[in-house]
Amino acid sequence: MLIFLQPRLVLLSVPKTGTTALEQALAPRAEIVFRARPEIKHLNQRQYLKRIKPLLAPLGGAPFESVAVLREPLDWLRSWYRFRTRDGLIGHENSTAHLSFDQFLRDYLEDGRRPAHARLGRQSDFLLDHEGRPAVEHVFRYEAMDALLSFLGKRIGVDISLNLTNVSPETATELSPETEAMAREALAGEYALWDAARQTAE
Repeated sequence: MLIFLQPRLVLLSVPKTGTTALEQALAPRAEIVFRARPEIKHLNQRQYLKRIKPLLAPLGGAPFESVAVLREPLDWLRSWYRFRTRDGLIGHENSTAHLSFDQFLRDYLEDGRRPAHARLGRQSDFLLDHEGRPAVEHVFRYEAMDALLSFLGKRIGVDISLNLTNVSPETATELSPETEAMAREALAGEYALWDAARQTAE
């Protein structure tokens, strides 16, 4: 999470949406930076509202606006799958090097306790308030990163360029038609949020 005081922006760090590259490019411009440990870097909107927003209240002025990035839901899961195939995780319970993406996705969609390699939340978890309602003012598609950079550049007052970082290994991620259909149905809420996300800087 990055907080910019003058433009009154809070950039949430949704995992696997280019947040490491955004952090590297923008952290020098932010007055408050939460990074390093995942539970600190990846604070969600509810945590921001409960823990961080009250700390900003004494500053006065205009309200802060939240910004987040969402990735196409199956592409987001593909990124997680590829990330967990890396050599450094082989032998660890989170490794996906031993199974197909199709099986990983089926494990992820299981009800109840899932295998360790498939214990992931959902991108929507980062956007909701305590009533379960979307509460982030500016949500951009990962696939429209240029629009996000344009928006942030105008608000922060600086041209922004990103360097590729934290790139996952390349590996096959084919799906059977049955698994893809099951996933799209189960992830309908995720797709609704992604469909509504901005593709232009306006």
